[in-house]
Amino acid sequence: MAIKKNLVIVESPAKAKTLKKFLGSNYKIEASMGHVRDLPKSEMGINIEEDFEPKYITIRGKGELLAKLRKEVKSANKIYLATDPDREGEAISWHLLYALKLNENSDKKFYRITFNEITKNAVQKSIKEAREIDMNLVDAQQARRALDRIVGYKISPLLWKKVKKGLSAGRVQSVALRLICDRDEEIENFIPEEYWTIDADLKLEKNKILKTKFYGKNDKKMDISSKEEVSKILNNIENSNFIVTEVKEGKRQKNSLPPFTTSTLQQEASKIYGYASSKTMLIAQQLYEGISIKDEGTVGLVSYIRTDSVRISDEAYLQAKDFVINNYGEEFFAKERKIYKSKGKTQDAHEAIRPTYTDRTPDSIKDSLTIEQYKIYKLIWERFLASQMAPAIFITKTIKIKANEYDFRASGSILDFEGYLKVYKKNEEKAKENDEDIIIPDISVEQQLQCKEIKPLQHFTQPPARYTEATLIKTLEEIGVGRPSTYAPTISTITARNYVTKEQKVFYTTELGEIVNHLIKNNFGNVINVDFTAKMESQLDEIEEGQIEWKQVLRDFYPSFENMIEEAYEKIEHIDIEDEKTDILCEKCGANMVIKYGKYGKFLACPNFPTCSNTKPFFEEAGVNCPECNGKVLIKKTKKGRKFFGCENNPDCEFVSWSKPTGGKCPKCNSFLIEKGTKKKIISCSNDDCGYYIPKEED
Repeated sequence: MAIKKNLVIVESPAKAKTLKKFLGSNYKIEASMGHVRDLPKSEMGINIEEDFEPKYITIRGKGELLAKLRKEVKSANKIYLATDPDREGEAISWHLLYALKLNENSDKKFYRITFNEITKNAVQKSIKEAREIDMNLVDAQQARRALDRIVGYKISPLLWKKVKKGLSAGRVQSVALRLICDRDEEIENFIPEEYWTIDADLKLEKNKILKTKFYGKNDKKMDISSKEEVSKILNNIENSNFIVTEVKEGKRQKNSLPPFTTSTLQQEASKIYGYASSKTMLIAQQLYEGISIKDEGTVGLVSYIRTDSVRISDEAYLQAKDFVINNYGEEFFAKERKIYKSKGKTQDAHEAIRPTYTDRTPDSIKDSLTIEQYKIYKLIWERFLASQMAPAIFITKTIKIKANEYDFRASGSILDFEGYLKVYKKNEEKAKENDEDIIIPDISVEQQLQCKEIKPLQHFTQPPARYTEATLIKTLEEIGVGRPSTYAPTISTITARNYVTKEQKVFYTTELGEIVNHLIKNNFGNVINVDFTAKMESQLDEIEEGQIEWKQVLRDFYPSFENMIEEAYEKIEHIDIEDEKTDILCEKCGANMVIKYGKYGKFLACPNFPTCSNTKPFFEEAGVNCPECNGKVLIKKTKKGRKFFGCENNPDCEFVSWSKPTGGKCPKCNSFLIEKGTKKKIISCSNDDCGYYIPKEED
């Protein structure tokens, strides 16, 4: 009689391939290919009248796979459900339990196993510590899925009816959209403020120069806001000696950063390599599930990648210690073990993202990885190792200088001991601190210096920066909206819906995004906002911890939300964004073309479609003349849907502007004037270095 094998079910074939290496011939590994049951797409799938009971169905196309798994279950001795160690993974195991009818078969013993990394020790240990399915984790996932389904399936049809088909809304995606829209509005309403700096180049021996900056008056910091103030200072210090009053030397430590969480990995990959968060997660998942390494076979290279914790295991700490001491020297390892604190409330179910085996250096396995896999693995490996290393030490010098009653200062530092920078220099490569590696020459107190050149410089404050993927993810994490696994799909959704567009790595809101955000903000502001969404995330954590029942969250949420939906249907008028007739004739059939709204905004189409399928770009007139050639200024859109203003005489006239021109010229610098602001309109110079503006009513 053949010995029955144990069946292990994971999500992906890659993970299955890695596990086969660690489990003997008594185990058979199969993949579920992700979820096998879910809510139906054709309906909401949440029975509100029956206490929010979800209606799960087998996902289309999974029937044949489930039949194969059921057959394997029949011939198996024990069944191990080895899906990912998080809410989603726990829910997949729970759905497999029902789809394979394991709960109905008393003869079959099934177990739940999890591992933070796919290594031999971790996998074998997980089998020894096999447990039952954690229903608190499952219920947290069910609550999130039900909340998202209710919000999406209630608000989206409203958008379809009032705006256009194919739109969507969601708890997290709508908050992300609102952040981007609010930032656009901040930038539009920003009024620049003038300020000045004064730099003084002082003569030293042997034609050396000491570069100093204006600090203040009588040892008190002072801001300069006008040319008049600059003139007063320059008149005071004219022909005066610059006398050194203090020379201060010291040392400064720069500590390493903690190992990566999901969020910080996405941010760093975006900043350094320009990778989208979805791309980073795809590559990191490959590294976690297993890569075929020369002379080793298929191995998991990094620990679990969906985590908000910065802690590491004792085993990982000892690996890092041995590697650093053996390869760099004992002085490069931190004297005391570093315990990093996570920001805010974290689930802390898993370790930080780290290499599974520290001795497996990026360069030693480079030939087995794609370029992208190598870059992400190198990032994770270096950040982890650096996190346990000694701080970098800089020798600093600050010089205080007096010119009559005004103060100037010079400061700099040079690297004295590399510490963790021996391994991790990513931030330093991208943007060095202003005063690092600036050598300040030897100088003594009461030394008198002559001024070679004094440079007063006019500046204007800049508006807040637009969101990049990195800064958007960082903001969502800081305000408590979403979880590590949601950031990438959230950004992908608002981009795919054409609510936002990304140009030069930064997000801009499209016209469609503005419409949707305005509608949601004005009608569902109490539900789709930062505070409410963050509170919901906290409640999901409480469900996971067994503190509250998952359906109670829905019972508390739904009544007021239903009232908002009813009120919105009554008070929102239809936003007509299609089929507006124009006086532009179709070149093919002579009919008056109509304005339709497509993926990238408005366009002209023949009303006789499908008989005539003629289309052409639609450009609205801005109502002003071109400041360059006096032609009409048209409102146009980039390929990605971002609005700009261009001349009708293009390409003969090259005038373009992101802001609406007034048709006039700046009285200060002769650049063209633009209209800015959503709340308080101003007329501003298009030249950022000019700073001229007046309220619109004074125009």
